Amino acid sequence: MIKPIIISDSNKKSLKIKFFLTKNLKKRPPFKSNLVIVIGGDGFMLKTLKKNKNSSKFFYGINSGNYGFLMNKFSPKHTIKNLSKGKMITISPLEMIVKNKQGLIKKSIAINEVSILRQNRQGASLSIQAGTKTIIKKLISDGVLVSTPAGSTAYNLSVHGPILSLNSKKLSIAPISPFRPRRWKGKVISDKSIVKIKNLNPKKRPISAVADNLEFRNAKNIIIKTNKKIKFNLLYDSNRSLQKKIKIEQIRKETT
Repeated sequence: MIKPIIISDSNKKSLKIKFFLTKNLKKRPPFKSNLVIVIGGDGFMLKTLKKNKNSSKFFYGINSGNYGFLMNKFSPKHTIKNLSKGKMITISPLEMIVKNKQGLIKKSIAINEVSILRQNRQGASLSIQAGTKTIIKKLISDGVLVSTPAGSTAYNLSVHGPILSLNSKKLSIAPISPFRPRRWKGKVISDKSIVKIKNLNPKKRPISAVADNLEFRNAKNIIIKTNKKIKFNLLYDSNRSLQKKIKIEQIRKETT
């Protein structure tokens, strides 16, 4: 019998769910050989996906954290049955290439968003391009976000960025507390665009570049693009798919 791989966070709730599944999966028919059950919160899921970025596995998340937007709800009665009926969605991450003041280059991927953040009390001074088009010549702000559709309901929504449908083939560029121009609302661009962000004053106004939760300090130039070669296969219960969760958030935003 083929049993799924179970990856669990270390907190008590996660371990309790893992124990339940390990015990009860023995009584069930075989599952796909490449099924991975991830028990934890959104952060744990992001970490797990990045560790498996070159695999073709199917990931079914079970929430044991707070919001768990990328996860499914645990049910002792229904979860095991749902494992074989999950609907798949495929997402690709952003790829971030950062060059710092010393000329060192770092790379990382981001499933939700890339955040460019001021590093001290001085606001960041940034120029932003998408392809050959200048989005904004000079933005003074706490920073800026470039978000995927999957991440558009996370940090992006908190800074009043737009919620993007999973099939929109778009990215959101949203400012964080813009000071000049104060009323700039950001931009929605094609996910084929290559975003280039430049620190206009790295000496006085240092910035950090953060891919989901991985930070690179003293960034000077940042290139962000969708990496279509990497594909994550996520499984969701039919009544709580990621598409439905995003639509619910869109409705909530319109009524608040």
